[in-house]
Amino acid sequence: MSTFRSINPYNQETIAEYASHTEADVEQRLAWGHQAYRHLSHTSLQERCDWMLALTGLLKANADKHAAIITREMGKTLREAKAEVLKCATSAEYYVEHIAEILQPKLITSDAQQSYISYEPKGIILAIMPWNFPYWQVFRFAIPNLLAGNTALLKHASNVSGCALAMEDLFLQAGFPEGAFQALLINSKNIEPVIADPRVQGVTLTGSTGAGMSVGALAGKYIKKSVLELGGSDPFIVLKDANLDEAAKIAVKARMQNAGQSCIAAKRWIVEEAVLGDFTDKVSGILGHMRQGDPFDQETDMGPMARPDLAAELAQQLKKTVSQGASLALGGQHQEANFVPTLLTGVQPGMTAFEEETFGPLAVIIKAANEDHAIQLANQTPFGLGSSLWTTDLDKARRLARQIESGNVFINAMVRSDARLPFGGVKQSGYGRELALEGAHEFLNVKTVYIA
Repeated sequence: MSTFRSINPYNQETIAEYASHTEADVEQRLAWGHQAYRHLSHTSLQERCDWMLALTGLLKANADKHAAIITREMGKTLREAKAEVLKCATSAEYYVEHIAEILQPKLITSDAQQSYISYEPKGIILAIMPWNFPYWQVFRFAIPNLLAGNTALLKHASNVSGCALAMEDLFLQAGFPEGAFQALLINSKNIEPVIADPRVQGVTLTGSTGAGMSVGALAGKYIKKSVLELGGSDPFIVLKDANLDEAAKIAVKARMQNAGQSCIAAKRWIVEEAVLGDFTDKVSGILGHMRQGDPFDQETDMGPMARPDLAAELAQQLKKTVSQGASLALGGQHQEANFVPTLLTGVQPGMTAFEEETFGPLAVIIKAANEDHAIQLANQTPFGLGSSLWTTDLDKARRLARQIESGNVFINAMVRSDARLPFGGVKQSGYGRELALEGAHEFLNVKTVYIA
């Protein structure tokens, strides 16, 4: 039997080993998930809301404990991990408050005596989730689906199996029936039979574009609804009339949060030529004072990357980009998974750090001749997840926002997911939406009822 090993990224110490589930285990969990779906169909919305509020209370009361699990397994600072846990709790509260409205049948005027849309659950939804936000990515899918009456089967990244099992236990503690939310410890190569199973009614994946292509193809093969939230190379556009102090501060936060390991990190800083020098000086000053190290140390600004192989891959992208003519302005050193904040200047289209997604603490500055050129550079990517635009002219911002090819445009702010707003991408960043009303409806039966 194969095992999954959790390793502390900061010091490479083994935390725990978890036995993978057998075919019999998988079948048992599918049966429990389907049984729980049948059970939830006979519960009231109020009862499901009560369970979710109990879960919220558990998250808040045990935030430090769950944050420590996250930090130990994937390396983000304890401060960031606790904020992630609490975001799950507040998002659950939001959905409890609004789920009745979200599920309310929608009356449609037609030639019928009455016609309306009913939003109904369908069964087990399989979630294939990444390690970078090991609680939030899961909860933002699970909260609306369980409130609506679906059940959840989680195939988490193998390096955060402890997080997966801790979340499974949370749902049970909160009162959800056995099988409503389950972790599935299997290798990705064994996922096809799960997707194919008729009890599984949808698949949601957050991960790389390559993983999305594979899962999307399987979902299509078995005619299963899918939502894909994939990679990004998000532009952070700074125009000459921007508030440079604020833009520089948020640029660093948006790139270096979670050691740069975020789909919506500000991966390409596109700066109008007139303010390029000033912006470069400001971000260099902030980056130079950042402390990378032990994520359990309260003085640490940035923890390690999640795995040494990921750091090695980023180092190769950095090396290639410098060989192509970019300048290493700051950082560049790494040891195992510990990679210091790094800045490249003079990056241009065609260079590796422009063309590829860089998943780590590597910031790049790209010069734009003017605002039109900045938008052209922003769109010059196969990705389209998030984008940030900095200008004091809000009328101009609204006009330019329509020209940016992405699922999210944040003006004078850092891109982030919010339970109140739909979240997702275009192009190779995926399709479908999570969060808000649009996300809550993705895995429901949008049923037309016509009464003659």
